[in-house]
Amino acid sequence: MTASADSRRFDEIFAGAPLMAILRGMGVERSARLATTAWDLGIDSVEVPLQTEEDDRALREVVRIGAERGKAVGAGTILTVAQVDAAVAAGAAYLVSPGLDPEIVRAAAERGIPILPGVATPSEVGQAVALGLTWLKAFPAQWLGAHWFAHIRGPFPQVKFVATGGMDAGNAGEFLAAGVTVVAVGSALENEAQLPRLAALLQSTP
Repeated sequence: MTASADSRRFDEIFAGAPLMAILRGMGVERSARLATTAWDLGIDSVEVPLQTEEDDRALREVVRIGAERGKAVGAGTILTVAQVDAAVAAGAAYLVSPGLDPEIVRAAAERGIPILPGVATPSEVGQAVALGLTWLKAFPAQWLGAHWFAHIRGPFPQVKFVATGGMDAGNAGEFLAAGVTVVAVGSALENEAQLPRLAALLQSTP
């Protein structure tokens, strides 16, 4: 997959909503239930991190039910080329990594699947841009702070960021206002008090 095709694919994946869901270590049934909660809420994209065999089974189930709704499901915490292959075999539509590893980026490109690598410094953003990437995961976003994104847009106006780590209904709006394209939430989907706030955020964001 070329860099331009990678970018276009993420443009499509995240076109519907400025939020995505991360279902880490939740098992098959819980992952399926929360994925459905996310989709019903209006969050189109769901990521299932791959760290255990149970995660692989959860990813396959969420991919299955996502296909019935026409939803893209990603595989996260990709650290090795073997995980790239496992994610592709499970039917993932995209990959997410906690850091920036050129070998993983190349492996994803060779297999025709877009990847969202993690960055936390201007140097890492610059390296990712040099690799032809325009969609990046900023992690840990809560530690970076919303102002980081306002500053980083100066030298890198073409980059679109997905803010991950410590995000919920309480701070998502601040990060979106600072220039983040997508905010990733996780446990907030199980908090009944946060669901209406997330829904309101989706409705208020163009």
